[in-house]
Amino acid sequence: MPGSNLTRDEARERAALVTVDSYDVALDLTRGEEVFTSTTTVRFSAREGASTWLDLLAPAVTELEVNGERRDPADAFDGERVRLDGLAEDNVVRVVADAAYMTTGEGLHRFVDPVDGETYLYSQFEVADSRRVLAVFEQPDLKATFRFTVTAPDHWTVVSVSPTPEPSSAGPGRATWSFEPTPRLASYVTAVIAGPYHRVDGELTSRDGRTVPLGVLCRASLAEHLDAEEVMDLTRRGFAHYEELFDLAYPFAKYDQLFVPEFNAGAMENAGAVTFLEDYVFRSRVPEAMVERRAVTILHELAHMWFGDLVTMRWWDDLWLNESFAEYASTLATAEATRFTSAWTTFSSMEKSWAYRQDQLPSTHPVVADIRDLEDVEVNFDGITYAKGASVLKQLVAWVGRDHFDEGVRRYFRAHAHGSTELSDLLVELEATSGRDLRAWSALWLEQAGVTTLRPEVEVGDDGTMTSVAVLQEAPAEHPVLRPHRLAIGCYDLVDGRLRRTHRVELDVDGDRTEVPDLVGRPRPALLLLNDDDLAYAKVRLDDASLAAATAHLTAFADALPRTLVWGAAWDMARDAELPVGDFVELVLGGIAAETDSSVVLVLLRQLATAVRLHTAPEHRAAVRADVAGRLLDLARRAEPGSDHQLQLLKAGAAHASTPDQLSAVRGVLDGRAPLPGLEVDVDLAWDLLTDLVAAGDADVAEVDAMAERDATARGQRLAVTARAARPDPAVKEEVWASVVDRGDTPVALQAAAIAGFTRAQDPALLAPFVDRYFDAIARVWAERTNETAQQVVLGLFPDEADGADVAARTSAWLEAHPDAPSGLRRLTLENRDGVERARRAQELDRRSRA
Repeated sequence: MPGSNLTRDEARERAALVTVDSYDVALDLTRGEEVFTSTTTVRFSAREGASTWLDLLAPAVTELEVNGERRDPADAFDGERVRLDGLAEDNVVRVVADAAYMTTGEGLHRFVDPVDGETYLYSQFEVADSRRVLAVFEQPDLKATFRFTVTAPDHWTVVSVSPTPEPSSAGPGRATWSFEPTPRLASYVTAVIAGPYHRVDGELTSRDGRTVPLGVLCRASLAEHLDAEEVMDLTRRGFAHYEELFDLAYPFAKYDQLFVPEFNAGAMENAGAVTFLEDYVFRSRVPEAMVERRAVTILHELAHMWFGDLVTMRWWDDLWLNESFAEYASTLATAEATRFTSAWTTFSSMEKSWAYRQDQLPSTHPVVADIRDLEDVEVNFDGITYAKGASVLKQLVAWVGRDHFDEGVRRYFRAHAHGSTELSDLLVELEATSGRDLRAWSALWLEQAGVTTLRPEVEVGDDGTMTSVAVLQEAPAEHPVLRPHRLAIGCYDLVDGRLRRTHRVELDVDGDRTEVPDLVGRPRPALLLLNDDDLAYAKVRLDDASLAAATAHLTAFADALPRTLVWGAAWDMARDAELPVGDFVELVLGGIAAETDSSVVLVLLRQLATAVRLHTAPEHRAAVRADVAGRLLDLARRAEPGSDHQLQLLKAGAAHASTPDQLSAVRGVLDGRAPLPGLEVDVDLAWDLLTDLVAAGDADVAEVDAMAERDATARGQRLAVTARAARPDPAVKEEVWASVVDRGDTPVALQAAAIAGFTRAQDPALLAPFVDRYFDAIARVWAERTNETAQQVVLGLFPDEADGADVAARTSAWLEAHPDAPSGLRRLTLENRDGVERARRAQELDRRSRA
């Protein structure tokens, strides 16, 4: 199909026709606020007489030259593709275009800092947005070298893949930076970042003896908050870990890490010029969980220098070869090379819960996904590609052995450096080192969707010993595939008041029933934990006796990981309407104060919020919210002064606060009349508490305006938009809806903030008028907006708190009425419907349990 939505078949045909040698890209960034000049010269070989195209999304092409022949741009360029006819065996094509700056975090993003008025630019090219900056064969397997030449204001810093050269004068106030060519790369991992960035320099010694320059950059107005030495320390640890693990030196000349404004993702693995979400520059105190998340993200992007940049997937079907490996490798590096030694506990709590949720949606897909076109991949950066893939890799390590796995990966890099690969290329190397036939394993784990459930079946004799133990495996009807698991079973008993593992068995589980003879004859433990050490990827259930012991003694676990596995099993059971949501709420409120892992606390509080907001029956919701708020605020008062617990519990309690006493307590912390010992109310915490009060109707817009005046930063602007949109006033909600959806005049950078405030409504009646309007609007929004901004609307404004049956029926009616809707929009709508149907089942169990 023609146009911007490149298909896999088109990409294969073009890859068979074209071999790309190099790009020379000259960018003039001095023309003003709307457009810049992009001049691309691409050299490539093709079949004599053939026709193909270059991808380019730009307002205009002003010059086109093919092998020395000037051609009419109006005839060859349709706004998305530059048609190339009558090609020679060796070709040189020159395209001069007026390219547009973006404000959506795609292409070349332009931002003006409200603090000092300075302009900052950065590129974001994944999945297919390098074509917004240069004329390019936009597909990952057509690698080439790239030489960037950038003209910009002379007080700017310019960063790209190659080391930054000394600039030359280009006239008054202008300079030109001429970069050396890059190694062969996919276009989506090239980069240009430009502006008066603050920079901190460092270096490290690579395993091959090279000195690798390091840079950490952010906007000048954030420089006082940039902890560059911490970032570089993590980077040095990651370099040493990966170069040893992969037996391969870092493959690029330098390594810059840039924290950029209005980023639409967590980070991006541009080769040697990684960009990060600016929120990772902490201007206020954050939970330790966020500090750990930043460390994992830094190491995730560093892993991509090998997985993704050096060796790249052939097509987006194998996106997991990048993301799953980087997720697994970064968790391993975090656990083994940094102070965050409990990273696998965090992984179990955060990443795997994400994977299990995604894998139960109707849109679930194999780890190796069927990506037909670019629109498919846009919605495929999900819990399967990242978290399930990494979980499956962890299972594969247990299956083949760590040494065999690591050596297979080393062979893979040696065989495919600077090339493009697919799944079979990896399996060949792992089979060679492990001696296992992995084709059947791959067919079940990587090429089939769905998550199975493991349940223990235990029989106990009169003497208290176990006479039979089996693991039962169940598969969902939609994906009836049972898988082989390498897992451990732990026996836990109370020893000196602590739940400690007293015995462990590791075994292969396969089929619908696996006997565990090694446990027969042993005393029945207080708690029998399947998937101890979290080796396997499966939902786990506890038998009745183990669930009772876990509930009674959850805070008594001597180690964090088994406790986290119990938390995860309880949440799965609540989501699946096997455990009343009230029981889950009580479990969290009774045990969270003793939880030692900050990331686990963060996840539990998010799950608690979902349990209250969606899974509690609507008629009980207000009372449950008030009870949860009161108990969380009380736990915050009793927490250690200045502790991570105190901060997280206060923020969560304030977000639920609804009664006069609770709102008074929140107000007392905010204005200092009733402070919590050891807690500083810094600017971001002040915004949180104020927004909570606004959403509850206990603070007015004048307070928001005053706070926004004191915090006249880009982040302050976003937080003010959220707070204003959170006001419980029908007229406010109407105006936010009109701006975001009907008129679409909310600035793109503020859209997510406005949506976050709009949906803050303790009274569901405030949002009821927008249910039908949502379904009337989403097809138009999808057609008119960029993918990123459209997804924000479709996901963020879905009316999931309205009556579940009505919304599910309304969603089904929309799907029936729009059978030809774009695949990405249909997928998100199916996921939304699944969420309200799941919530409805949990609500029905909640009603029965309270009757």
